[in-house]
Amino acid sequence: MKFSHILGILVIAVAVIIIISTTGDASSYVNFEQAKAMAVNDSREIHVVGTLKKDPQGHVVGISPSPDKLSFSFLMVDEQGREQLVRYNEPMPPDFLRSEQVVVIGRYQGNSFVAKQILLKCPSKYQENELQPTSQQAQFQ
Repeated sequence: MKFSHILGILVIAVAVIIIISTTGDASSYVNFEQAKAMAVNDSREIHVVGTLKKDPQGHVVGISPSPDKLSFSFLMVDEQGREQLVRYNEPMPPDFLRSEQVVVIGRYQGNSFVAKQILLKCPSKYQENELQPTSQQAQFQ
């Protein structure tokens, strides 16, 4: 065999090994009940998707910043309607209160979920705005 063939086979083998090892780290979205069950015997970080708890008027409730404002906790409701206290050891992300949907990535510690990362879906980023023609555009039509 030529050296270039051996090198090609080694590159392909390394690529296959990398792909297989990274698929083991892939995570799907779960609810809090599944996350609590996974926390018992799984060391991977867990992705939970849900929304912030709101009162009947639509205002976010259950947010408790720490005295130094370097961390905070909040109440999150998963897709099954289960409410859970989530702690985050970083400052509150911008537009957190306006988020439409929240994904927390972390693990259970005791009775609360400790998030290492928070992903937000803000409505302003994803809504299409319908453009209205201006008076100048109307003249050309």
